[in-house]
Amino acid sequence: MRQGLFVKVNEDKWLGFEKKLTNIERLSADELSELYVHLTEDLAFARAKYPDTDLVVYLNGLTLKVHTLIYRNKPEKTNRFVRYWKYELPEVLHSSYKYLLYSLIIFSVGIAIGALSAANDQTFIRLILGDQYVNMTLENIENGDPMAVYKQTSEGMMFFGITINNIRVSLLAFAMGIFFSIGTGYILFSNGIMVGAFHCLFFQNGLFDETIMTIWVHGTLELSAIVIAGGAGLVMGHSLLFPGTYPRGHSFQKGAKKGLKIVLSLVPFFIVAGFIESFITRHTEWPFLIKLAIIVVSALIVIFYSFILPNLHKYVRSEIRSVPSA
Repeated sequence: MRQGLFVKVNEDKWLGFEKKLTNIERLSADELSELYVHLTEDLAFARAKYPDTDLVVYLNGLTLKVHTLIYRNKPEKTNRFVRYWKYELPEVLHSSYKYLLYSLIIFSVGIAIGALSAANDQTFIRLILGDQYVNMTLENIENGDPMAVYKQTSEGMMFFGITINNIRVSLLAFAMGIFFSIGTGYILFSNGIMVGAFHCLFFQNGLFDETIMTIWVHGTLELSAIVIAGGAGLVMGHSLLFPGTYPRGHSFQKGAKKGLKIVLSLVPFFIVAGFIESFITRHTEWPFLIKLAIIVVSALIVIFYSFILPNLHKYVRSEIRSVPSA
């Protein structure tokens, strides 16, 4: 059976299940059990016929909700927080790979255009970064401390301000996806241009190597998280543009929940990045190897989060499904 036909045949039933679950007080144990049986059967069929689709994610979430209600009075082996990181997030990330890739491409194109434009037009850097910031940076370079901007504020105040700002940017990149992904694309592209122009400013002053080793100490986590948040915004925008066999409103609701799960998972990234930028980046005198180690560890964290964990989860799940039942 084609996925569209499968959804059409069962959509009213699933929506009815969702409606029933909004009034769980009225559901008996037998009714919950019946819902669970129907959903597990549909989920098993969808996993076999349409793996790695939004339909599987949707049915898995609905089944998990019923399962939680049935066993709510029994002690759980893992709490909600652990289940989110161990099961829900990896599945959502794996099904969102192409949107994360699109986000990375848009951001990278912005960086390239920003760097090339700055290299060929002396006024472009001031247009993008502002005269005040450029003048301050040039003054710091003349004074022999190009990264003095990271030392002008106390660590605590800087940590609070940077972390809040990074979270704000990520939420904005996600929320702008409501404009059919165009808003998210703009945020990614404009931030990429700023990054490209910024690096070109230091390159023109013979400080590119120092910039890379200083900025990317915190930028590896910070910029990666912004790209992932942009991917979440594209997930939501795609759900509006291409609802498939679902009603547009229902598709948007699914896409928004899926994107929000990704964005919320980035909060620890921004906290750690804010801490590094506030307490570590300012120590420009630290040895090259220490800076390199921080960058490498940060990159490994991003790779594990966005690639290894989702694929590991998919592999384990496929192995479980391949084990014949008794």
